[in-house]
Amino acid sequence: MAQDMTRITKVLVAGGGIGGLCTAIGLLRKGVAVDLVEIKPQNTPLGVGIIQPANALRALDDLGVMDKCLAVGFQVDEWRYFEADGTHLHTFKSMRLAGPEIPAYNAVARPVLAAILLDTAQALGVNIRFGVQIDDFVETDKGIDVTLSNGEQGRYDFIVGSEGIRSPLRRRLFGDGYEPEYLGHSVWRVNAQRPPDLTYQPMFWGVGSKAGLIPLSDSTMYLLLVTDEPGNPFYEESLRYDLLKERLQQFGGYIGEVRDNMRPDDNIVYTPVEEVRLPSPWFKGRVLLIGDAAHAGGPHLSQGAAMAIEDAVVLSELVEKRLSVPDMFVQFMERRFERCRFIQDTTRAVGEAGRSSDPEVCATRNANFKNMQHNVPRPHEGVLAQRP
Repeated sequence: MAQDMTRITKVLVAGGGIGGLCTAIGLLRKGVAVDLVEIKPQNTPLGVGIIQPANALRALDDLGVMDKCLAVGFQVDEWRYFEADGTHLHTFKSMRLAGPEIPAYNAVARPVLAAILLDTAQALGVNIRFGVQIDDFVETDKGIDVTLSNGEQGRYDFIVGSEGIRSPLRRRLFGDGYEPEYLGHSVWRVNAQRPPDLTYQPMFWGVGSKAGLIPLSDSTMYLLLVTDEPGNPFYEESLRYDLLKERLQQFGGYIGEVRDNMRPDDNIVYTPVEEVRLPSPWFKGRVLLIGDAAHAGGPHLSQGAAMAIEDAVVLSELVEKRLSVPDMFVQFMERRFERCRFIQDTTRAVGEAGRSSDPEVCATRNANFKNMQHNVPRPHEGVLAQRP
């Protein structure tokens, strides 16, 4: 019997963040019509900046937007590790997976990246509805019939759920057994002025916390601080300045300079580190979950958004094969599940290494960093060198 050469013509994407917009761009470039719904009333991303490692840049190149990101970001090749007081421990020379002329990392402000992706998707013809979400859907032998919260109805070949870590579609498909798990620590972020000689990404390993600086442009960077926060507390914005300064006291070098130059009116972003580990498969019927909706993890490898972008690229590649929707989703899982789980496992291990409050354990960890061979890729990059 001949293979069913199914032509995907129309897809609904739920979620207008990085994963959703990249999915829309990828599908549109393959000739698929895309409707996208985003529950927020406008394109207002949360956060300060975002790191795009080499595998993310490679995927963004596949989507045709890498050059736009590089034009507005700051590129580096090195990670340098330090003691909390600023004593140098180790330098990693990262892999240039996007090409020999493209540095291994790019960092951009989140609002700038959101604008690039939204403008690109709109130029390609995506139909975006802000302030709207999926109200209901019914599967038929011809597709999936959807009713939106604004009353609109439409038929699609399938739905992509890229709604983030608290995905309503995940709860509808798989119940409430896969809610985000708090991992015991949180991340503080704040913008700062970049010193001219900070042309790499430094990480300072302290006791019970670690801090880093991410260059964003010729004049700006942002500080990140990872701290243990037992009980998953919520801190009002009015408290964050004093709390962050207190948590930065053990740090010297560039981190100490940022701490001493902070102002009470700085916009300090505080984010608990959470994880979602949805077992395979990430789909039911004609609905597929991607990105944080299926495999959210910590920020310690800068791979959260990268995995969502790779999801988008793989899905758009599979659409070209003209498989049935079930077969396409099965192949998607074959290409994505183990890779994303590896990143989650490795990210969790790095997070645990950075949050130890035992001074002896931290001293041993830092000595191990110091004794490593310098200017070699970070360990996980060997896996990511392979395309997803």
